[in-house]
Amino acid sequence: MKWGPMLSKVVALLAVVAAACRAASTATPQPPSAAQPSARLSGQIQIDGSSTVYPITEAVAEAFQKENPGVKVVVGVSGTGGGFKKFCNGETDISNASRPISKAEMESCAKSGVEYIELPVAYDALTVVVNPQNNWVACMTVAELKKIWEPEAQGKITRWNQVRPEWPDAPLNLFGRTTDSGSFDYFTEAIVGKAKASRGDYTASVDTNVVVQGVANDKYALGYIGLAYYFENQDKVKPVAIDSGAGCVFPSEETVRNGTYKPLSRPVFIYVSRKAADRPEVEAFVRFYLTQGPSLIRQVGYIPLPDSVYSLAWQRFEGRKVGTVFKGEAAVGLSIEDLLKAEQ
Repeated sequence: MKWGPMLSKVVALLAVVAAACRAASTATPQPPSAAQPSARLSGQIQIDGSSTVYPITEAVAEAFQKENPGVKVVVGVSGTGGGFKKFCNGETDISNASRPISKAEMESCAKSGVEYIELPVAYDALTVVVNPQNNWVACMTVAELKKIWEPEAQGKITRWNQVRPEWPDAPLNLFGRTTDSGSFDYFTEAIVGKAKASRGDYTASVDTNVVVQGVANDKYALGYIGLAYYFENQDKVKPVAIDSGAGCVFPSEETVRNGTYKPLSRPVFIYVSRKAADRPEVEAFVRFYLTQGPSLIRQVGYIPLPDSVYSLAWQRFEGRKVGTVFKGEAAVGLSIEDLLKAEQ
């Protein structure tokens, strides 16, 4: 079973970290055992960041608090970039992120003395959506999406028939994410070829629900959202299949798992403050996230990672291994075969 390129990097590089943690041991990685509920746990855990990861973390937080009523988990939404700003300032214990930490954010955390443990938690598929009344778009190529979203398109590609002549001579109204959004960063990297390279004349929001409503209320709109938000709003928006060169593919758990939905499949993360990781309530919450989270992840519309990834992620957390395996890069398009060869 194939997985998307960024997940491959997670698996390969977390495996290296886990091997270091186990030293001479060659035992098969075992998942963390679920912690027993504890009325003795207390305190507050501050979380902020990606609106894409928010539904997962909020579901985990609600379930965790039911079993541990003495702990209050506060989950905010300010976008991946906004979340990292707070995290690197020491304002939060955990940061939700729909992309790996960037070089600039790494430098910011370093200046503030904030160390972090990077943990992949689920898989997402950015989904291009149109209004249900749109009867002319079923599939778009990556090249067509680039033509629409690249900086050079600003003020020029403003009507549907400029993308394809057979499409209506009607306004092309775009909805997307703000520059603080990890989805914005990943979408531009995957489609345009450079993170943050985008036209600016579109309706931007840090809240994915605003994008959903914008597309739902405009026959001529187009936007992009996380897979869970599409599943939650199937009566309001319609997905567009993506042709990356091998035919039109719709986003789904199957096409994400087998690697055919590309280049918009991606893992999403939580980053845990190294300082906060030693607090009993934070450690218990992370254990709960990696053991109970997978079932909740599917319930909210995302795709759980393989069990081996959660096992390796726990070993990374348990060993308090700080830093990122991505070196501030998205690594779009890197195959698992390439990574495995590089590690041999």
